[in-house]
Amino acid sequence: MTYDAIIIGAGACGLMCAAQAGLIGKKTLVIERNDKVGAKILISGGGRCNYTNTGTSPANFISENPDFLYSVFKQWSVEDTITFFEGYGIIGQEKTLGQLFPVTNKAKDIVAVFSEILQHTGQNVALNTLVKAVEKKDNGFEVAAENTRGDVRYYAHKLIIASGGLPVQKLGASDFGLRVAKQFGLNVVGTAPALVPLTITGKDADWYSSLAGNAVFSKVSVDGMSFEENILFTHWGLSGPAILQISSYWRPGMEITIDLLPNFNLENLIKQERQYGGKRLVSQLLNDHFTRKLVDALGKFLVLDTKIASLSKADAKLIVDTIHHFKVKPAGDKGYDKAEVMRGGVSTAELHPKTLMSKKVNGLYFGGETVDITGWLGGYNFQWAWASGYAIAQDI
Repeated sequence: MTYDAIIIGAGACGLMCAAQAGLIGKKTLVIERNDKVGAKILISGGGRCNYTNTGTSPANFISENPDFLYSVFKQWSVEDTITFFEGYGIIGQEKTLGQLFPVTNKAKDIVAVFSEILQHTGQNVALNTLVKAVEKKDNGFEVAAENTRGDVRYYAHKLIIASGGLPVQKLGASDFGLRVAKQFGLNVVGTAPALVPLTITGKDADWYSSLAGNAVFSKVSVDGMSFEENILFTHWGLSGPAILQISSYWRPGMEITIDLLPNFNLENLIKQERQYGGKRLVSQLLNDHFTRKLVDALGKFLVLDTKIASLSKADAKLIVDTIHHFKVKPAGDKGYDKAEVMRGGVSTAELHPKTLMSKKVNGLYFGGETVDITGWLGGYNFQWAWASGYAIAQDI
């Protein structure tokens, strides 16, 4: 059977593309190596699926050309996402920082929407099917694949690569999309794990490990970027939303600065304590804001058992600098298996901004995580996936 389009990958982008193509009367084949569609959607947000963010703009993305997003988001906005899912019974509830979750808190409800549309519009889905090679033909593309019955070949006029990035290998992640891009001569921006925990090694490793499980609302900064959310101490370093966010901007060798008390001015707090006599100990002041375990651990750097009235200028400055400018030099990150997404991918310079079709190969499209568009934590990557899937579908 010849299809209007073959879509490789049944993730967020691939499913939206197939659904939207079906709704305008096109016939697609979605090829997925897993035994079910939407595998990564199902585990997102701890199984709750933060499916968009009400504050989405190109400023929330990392790319060599973030302006590329304007054309795609003009076609499919956050409002379009909300309206689309509401049409299939998914009501969103907004949590912190614009994050929107299904009111049921069930990612499977999001996947069910696409399953319903694909079935209703007669789209074909080939599960447990691994694509081995793609080849450009005169009027389209031939896809060679392998399933439980053996080798199979499919043909279509258009080919959409929505196979995702390198996270997470246990869900079938691979560099397939990047290899296809290189096969057809498209430039690929260097890739790396993003939204990923960071590791600490060496002489400081035990200090971080001793605090495993402690979360602190902080402002984390690197290279001119900052995020205010919780950080989480772990046995191997640092995690938590603020660390995941900053990891997308961090590069090996960079030092991260953490303000452990962003909503207070510790210098002013010390002055206030002195105005009331300064009888309390440094540890007592810090206990007002941190867990006892963290305060005790800070004793490695600070004089905790000194009365605030007795602090020298140097000691007071050390306390302020340590709390508001805590320096961390990560050894690395936890890699693709712990990363939420991949940074880098097919260069946007290779794609038409309205359709996401390759400028070099007619009928070849790239969408979702395969492209050099990486969103912040909090539903932004899903919004890009839905929007890119929609934009491609309109051109099939």
